[in-house]
Amino acid sequence: MGKIEWAMWANEQALASGLILLTGGIVGVAGQFRGWQFAAYAIAAGVFVCLLEYPRSKRTKGTSVERTGQYCFTVCVKSFGPLTRNYYVRAFLHAALSVPAGFLLATVLGCVCLGIASIIYLAAAIRGEHWEPILPKKEIARKPDDSMKNPPQNPPPRPPPETRRKRVDDLEGAAYDNPIPVGE
Repeated sequence: MGKIEWAMWANEQALASGLILLTGGIVGVAGQFRGWQFAAYAIAAGVFVCLLEYPRSKRTKGTSVERTGQYCFTVCVKSFGPLTRNYYVRAFLHAALSVPAGFLLATVLGCVCLGIASIIYLAAAIRGEHWEPILPKKEIARKPDDSMKNPPQNPPPRPPPETRRKRVDDLEGAAYDNPIPVGE
């Protein structure tokens, strides 16, 4: 069996927890909960986590499928260099971001999910994984081989129209002619 890529799981968990944190923050601010300032913090933290975690990392083996519209976020995340590539930094960043969200009921679920993502990122960092951007491949236009010929320009030949059409008389006569003699 192959080696588990923990960073892939951590990325999915962190993106989901960022959305949960954002949703809980919106509920806390809209509901004017006591301590709604923590909910406003959760909105900002949820948006930050979603922006940080939206671009997927390149897998070590196999194919890496990027998310829709990931390229512009990849450029932003890549520009921060080792701060965003190192999973130890991400693990401690997510752990620190999750603490204030634990003080409000609406954001507790996002806090717990972000804490779990932090633990998974720590496991990925211990195993030596790091974030690699998925960059678009440059497609090289290939010239077709000489063995490949152009497709035919004309349709295939057909028999003359007289032989293609059968007369109605022939069809009626063919229905009554039995080539095998029937014993009488």
